[in-house]
Amino acid sequence: MSVEKKSENVTEPSLLVVKHILESAEIVSGGQLLLGSNSTFLVNLKTDEGKAMRAIYKPKIGERPLDDYPVQTLYRREYATYLVSQFLGWPNIPLTVIREGPFGVGTLQCFVDFGPDTNYFTLRESRLEDLVTVALFDLIVNNGDRKGGHFIEDLKGKIWSIDHGLTFHSEFKLRTVMFEYCGFRFPEELIDDVKKLLIQLETKTEQYNVLAEQISNIEVDALIARLQLIVENPEHPSLDPYFNVPWPLI
Repeated sequence: MSVEKKSENVTEPSLLVVKHILESAEIVSGGQLLLGSNSTFLVNLKTDEGKAMRAIYKPKIGERPLDDYPVQTLYRREYATYLVSQFLGWPNIPLTVIREGPFGVGTLQCFVDFGPDTNYFTLRESRLEDLVTVALFDLIVNNGDRKGGHFIEDLKGKIWSIDHGLTFHSEFKLRTVMFEYCGFRFPEELIDDVKKLLIQLETKTEQYNVLAEQISNIEVDALIARLQLIVENPEHPSLDPYFNVPWPLI
């Protein structure tokens, strides 16, 4: 199976401009999206040109407490997941920052215009090859909530991965709808990227330090252990359809 790797280079001028807007522009309006269990807002940012740019705002204070994740850490996990996608070069995750907003600190993520009827169950019919990077990525970040609705396809046909708050637990927490990949052997080119990230984290380069600011040292060590296992056995594990699934599925 061939794999097309898609990434966004944060050094590109256009993305630097967008990053600056996300980090510093005034939030001038917005409204709450009545989806999911945590508070999520679609907001408008006022740019230097006076135009509005839309973004998704998830404040720390709006996170529902969970039994198995530390309280009010989901926004940091969301940001750490974006960082890992940048380190690897895949999958496509909208540019994400941490900043203050109307309800306090949280993540602010670029809004992607997408077709509302798209989800994993519609995409898998013809885009399984394009989703391989997401299946591997979820193993790496230990995604505990990969619902079918956490995929969107933009107006140009590009697939984006969203909603990554339940990640980086030190125990195996993978819950996913992507059962088509069980037993799948990941392409060597992707494993080469995993090896590079593993070296960076084992040698405690800048990537290690940046992640350690967002998640605990125990969770970073667990991430390193998962990378080691993937390099040693680059195959998607078999999962229990009664246990390793999110709820609801969409």
